[in-house]
Amino acid sequence: MQLLTRYRNLTVLLALIFAQLLLLAYQVRTNEDVRLIRVWAVTAVTPLARLLEGLRSAVTGFFESYVLLHNAVEENRRLRAELGRLKLENQFLKTELATAERAQALAVFQQRNPSRTLAARVIGAGVGATSRVVFVDRGSAHGVMRGMAVITPDGIVGKVVTVFPTAAQVQLVTDPTFAAGVVSEKHRVRGALKGQGHGACRVDYIQAEEKVEVGEWFYTSGDDRVFPRGLPVGMVTAVRDGNPFKEVFVAPSGLQGGLEEVLIVLEGVHLELPPSGGVNTPIHLLPPPPGSDASAVPRGPATDADRLLERYRAIGEAQGHRFGEGAPGAKPPDFNLDPSTLAKPAGSPSAQAAAPARTPSLPGSQQGTAPPSAPPPAARPAQVKP
Repeated sequence: MQLLTRYRNLTVLLALIFAQLLLLAYQVRTNEDVRLIRVWAVTAVTPLARLLEGLRSAVTGFFESYVLLHNAVEENRRLRAELGRLKLENQFLKTELATAERAQALAVFQQRNPSRTLAARVIGAGVGATSRVVFVDRGSAHGVMRGMAVITPDGIVGKVVTVFPTAAQVQLVTDPTFAAGVVSEKHRVRGALKGQGHGACRVDYIQAEEKVEVGEWFYTSGDDRVFPRGLPVGMVTAVRDGNPFKEVFVAPSGLQGGLEEVLIVLEGVHLELPPSGGVNTPIHLLPPPPGSDASAVPRGPATDADRLLERYRAIGEAQGHRFGEGAPGAKPPDFNLDPSTLAKPAGSPSAQAAAPARTPSLPGSQQGTAPPSAPPPAARPAQVKP
């Protein structure tokens, strides 16, 4: 204040000059017909306005981003919960569909199998690391008895060892104390199926000279009086030679797909075993060549058995013997004779096939007549000793 009082004249002069400039700026217009004072005012205020607007935009964007991010987190959490619920629902529907398919398969198997069976569901497993038993929801109240067979459409599962009123304990085929009579598909080799405590089973008591192939199926033989004959047991996975018995390992087919539903055989009916040659597969044969007899069946090279059969047949025909028609106690033919030295009877098929229909003519002989044969030697008279 003292400064203004001291330089009052100068201050008044500067105020008058500034007011004059304002008046001039207010009166003067630019080329764009804008007052100069307005241009100055806008130019002076623009940097401050830009700074304030940038600050406002930053603050507003921060709060908006925070709110939007918070909403995105909530939306992500909600979508994850929905996805988990849909996954559980999908898994539940898949399980229900698989259960329905297994139930339908069991129903179809029950209709086609002549044995009377009872469907049961596995509700638990035995305790212990080496336990090979399961519990099913059928017991004595449903007609289940100890010793009944437990099967699936794929093969045998085990047998009932303990019965409760509403449940039963089933011993699986993999249990070390399990045993069942089995027979092979191709060569009809019989043995005893025994559990090993793990996924594979073993067939014991197969002689070393008997033939068992890898990939061959074993079926129940019915000798154990537990499983009906003809049920699939499993496929051979390994065969080892031993003395005096072979080591044959089988993968049980009834346990391959897991255990959910099983069938308890209440009244078993024995089935026929599959053909020993396995499943019959169609064979493609070409048509016969043109001009050949389609009914002719080609024969392979003759074996020693075929030649021996022809020899015995020729000896029997030469001695007038008909195989299978001799009376009890009739004298059999002498098979030690040479069939080439024996005369065949005129009525035998071999003699008719061997006799020529017409003898070719020879020089010096009549047409159509056979050449004279040499007369048979005279019979030597029997000498009688005095």
